[in-house]
Amino acid sequence: MRHATYLRLELVRTLRNRRFLVFSFGFPLVLYFLIAGPNRGEDSLGGTGLSAPLYYMVGLAAFGSMNAMLSTGARIAAERTAGWNRQLRITPLPARAYVRAKVVTGYLVALASLLLLYLAGAVLGVRLPAHDWLRMTWLMLVGLVPFAALGILIGHLVSAESVGPVIGGSTALLAILGGTWFPVTGGALHAIGEALPSFWLVQASHVAVGGSGWGGLAWLVVAAWTLAATALAARAYRRDTRRQ
Repeated sequence: MRHATYLRLELVRTLRNRRFLVFSFGFPLVLYFLIAGPNRGEDSLGGTGLSAPLYYMVGLAAFGSMNAMLSTGARIAAERTAGWNRQLRITPLPARAYVRAKVVTGYLVALASLLLLYLAGAVLGVRLPAHDWLRMTWLMLVGLVPFAALGILIGHLVSAESVGPVIGGSTALLAILGGTWFPVTGGALHAIGEALPSFWLVQASHVAVGGSGWGGLAWLVVAAWTLAATALAARAYRRDTRRQ
């Protein structure tokens, strides 16, 4: 099977999975309109100087894209249960092409989730200069790299029956510690948050609201998580291959 053929097949299968698309796209959008909609007239939420639609848009952009990327694990776990992975291994498709297709698909879903939230923000009156939109999006896409590896790792470690709660719980915990729902400005939570990729993903989304972006610590944390998660995902993939 050619690399391009498998990638196209993976994209078609993802787009046909209505339950996955509804959860990946619909949940962040519904949550955004439920939270930001009633407060669309608030021009300085909590004294921040930021409108409610803008504040919640950037927060949910981090949450939605992170959830979309980690959800790659749910598809992998389902494929393992159905025996799809076993079928692929008797084809000439290299392992790297399989992983690449999962990462590309995850990124496309995450990017679509971001764009839909941007559109929802525009509907509620969010207006930003073009360079702020681009800078925020680019930095968030970089911040999603470790989550691509984490999604693959989860998919090869967890069964299809338990992958939903694992991904949901992981996303919720990372979102809370990363400061998605409220600012983490000091104390033990701040120290923990700075060691997590979700914290820096949220900081990436905040460049659109006057955030300073990333310093050296951010790049170090994201790189360390990427390398560690990639190594563990590769190990889990090899072990899963031997077992099957």
